[in-house]
Amino acid sequence: MKVSKAVLGVMAGVLLIGVIGGAALLYAKPGVIDKAAPPAAAKSELARFARGSIASLETPAALEPAPAYVFRTRDGADARLSDFRGKVVVVNVWAMWCLPCRTEMPTLARLAEAYAGQDLVVLPVNVDNDPDRIADAKSFIDVHEPLPLYSDPKFQLPFELPGKGKMPQTVLLDRQGRIRAHFSGEADWASPEVRELIDALLAEGRPAAG
Repeated sequence: MKVSKAVLGVMAGVLLIGVIGGAALLYAKPGVIDKAAPPAAAKSELARFARGSIASLETPAALEPAPAYVFRTRDGADARLSDFRGKVVVVNVWAMWCLPCRTEMPTLARLAEAYAGQDLVVLPVNVDNDPDRIADAKSFIDVHEPLPLYSDPKFQLPFELPGKGKMPQTVLLDRQGRIRAHFSGEADWASPEVRELIDALLAEGRPAAG
């Protein structure tokens, strides 16, 4: 049976409208063909301190223990983050070749000085492995009292921490040795928002006044 040109024209028009309509729907709702975006990681109550120079601070709600990785004291003895359990710890991984690391170091020194005698440990861990740079690192840290020198010449600790190798990288541990916040990049660690964050962590688990 022959189909008239008029009928064919109507059918073609209907198909065209359907294609255009479908395209318009996808354009208006591109998520129809996109994969669902992964949900944002839940943040803890410490997220309220993520402002100013630490605006990009990560404060995971799921608490993980600090890695058991072994690094070195200035004298070459073994050290682990668990050695500082019972104190709030600010772990900072740095190197002499990392300019932002050196730039923020005076602020870490001021933070350590401001909390001298309290349950706060500011723990810079140097990752240089060249003998000349290690010597320079010792000289550099010595002019930033009261900071100690710890080292990881294998350059592995930054990859054990949440920043996965980013430099500089700073991680805050609570008294139980859990990772409560972490930050990648340069920051002012003596700023008011950092001190408020430190005060909040120090207050956790502190015996109530009798």
